[in-house]
Amino acid sequence: MEVTAGMLPADTAKAVAGLARRGRVAMVGDGINDAPALASAQVGIAMGSGTRVAIEAADAALLRDRVGDVPALIGLARATMANIRQNIALALGLKALFLVTTIIGATGLWVALLADTGGTVLVTLNALRLLGYFRGEAAVTPGATPQTARPVLGTG
Repeated sequence: MEVTAGMLPADTAKAVAGLARRGRVAMVGDGINDAPALASAQVGIAMGSGTRVAIEAADAALLRDRVGDVPALIGLARATMANIRQNIALALGLKALFLVTTIIGATGLWVALLADTGGTVLVTLNALRLLGYFRGEAAVTPGATPQTARPVLGTG
């Protein structure tokens, strides 16, 4: 991980663009001078008390002025993508199962409709688990990395 500081706005934007050509880049900033660099990074993260221009140019905004919240943001994004994949697999799996069983006559159409409605409820409940992302041990401690910011997902 490379860290640079104390650069002029044009130099910052050039440095971020150069890093972006080599790989994925995330930029964290809070001022109007950071807006071009935030826009040129793959992921721009603005600090909550930053200027409106920086927040508009960023892909995400932290509500507090703590850079330590970035690993939590990454962890939540990963948990959300995993949840989306689970929900798609569950929904398509149920639909495929009941399509086949209805075609071969093992279940009726009404059972398939009830299963589809039940699948919708299961997908919704699974997504609601993300509301408990920051409870208990999921809170990020200072110095945490995206690998150590693993949440305890649950409904409780």
